[in-house]
Amino acid sequence: MTRVVISGGGNVGSFLSNQLSQKGYSVVVIERDRKICEKLALNDSILVIEGDACDYRVQEEAQVDRADVFASVTGDDDDNLVACQLARTSFGVPRAVARVNNPKNEKIFNLMGIDAISSTTVIGHLIEEEAAIGDIITLYMMRKGKLAVVEVDIPETQCSACGKPIKELGLPRGCMLIAIIRNDEVIIPGGDEMLEPGDSVIAITSTEKEGELKRVLTK
Repeated sequence: MTRVVISGGGNVGSFLSNQLSQKGYSVVVIERDRKICEKLALNDSILVIEGDACDYRVQEEAQVDRADVFASVTGDDDDNLVACQLARTSFGVPRAVARVNNPKNEKIFNLMGIDAISSTTVIGHLIEEEAAIGDIITLYMMRKGKLAVVEVDIPETQCSACGKPIKELGLPRGCMLIAIIRNDEVIIPGGDEMLEPGDSVIAITSTEKEGELKRVLTK
């Protein structure tokens, strides 16, 4: 049985842990926030450890040395880098995967031997299908052309894009929302779908409109 340790139990970590546990993977989640831990623990097929994945003792408790994959998917790139490096150097995990919130950091992660990607959907595919990192790089080569795949976190508060049909948001020309991650659910949105605070959105956009898209979704 493939064993996966996930650092971060927010929207991304919750989605991944539930998705992988449903498919028969052995899943451990490390999360700092006690309330999030309690929510994740409702799924008795997931082992939840309260603590900081950047701490050696916490990774030791999670038995990272027995993991096939270590995935750090918090909203902090520095934490993800440190946690993955700890898993690789101290516990010898065969594969480390990190969520990268700032695409400019992808090169640094990859140079350090960490599979660094910014789309939640792709992270799930990388773990589940054991895709080669070359497949991921091929997808993200679109950034060097005219298209980019981006992930945008919708604000928890003061979200002016929430509560309106997507078709009324005034998305920039050349942008398309392809998935909404809400708690443990992946939604393929139509024009009448509405965003909710805390959603994560996967979108395809022309590179020149990427900043404008993020402003529309997060203002």
